[in-house]
Amino acid sequence: MVLVLPPQLTQSEAKACLRVLQLELPAQAAAVVVDAGALIRFDSAALAVLLELRRQSMAMSKTFAVAHMPTRLADLAALYGIGDLLVASVE
Repeated sequence: MVLVLPPQLTQSEAKACLRVLQLELPAQAAAVVVDAGALIRFDSAALAVLLELRRQSMAMSKTFAVAHMPTRLADLAALYGIGDLLVASVE
């Protein structure tokens, strides 16, 4: 089972999106994968959501990876120096 980010994830949607994904997190396997392929419109809040999901996954002794990360999001993560924390999943 994969967690899926919505097409739009900006500051306005971040809190609600995180809340929904947090509810799904405990049901995830030992390897949590977030599919970011649908992301079209986003800002740095998308990174905040991913980092919080990663933090919570690690607290549950689960691994964390992001699938289908848009290039712009990966570039933004690299700019902030957190690219290594949001490891792309191997598909």
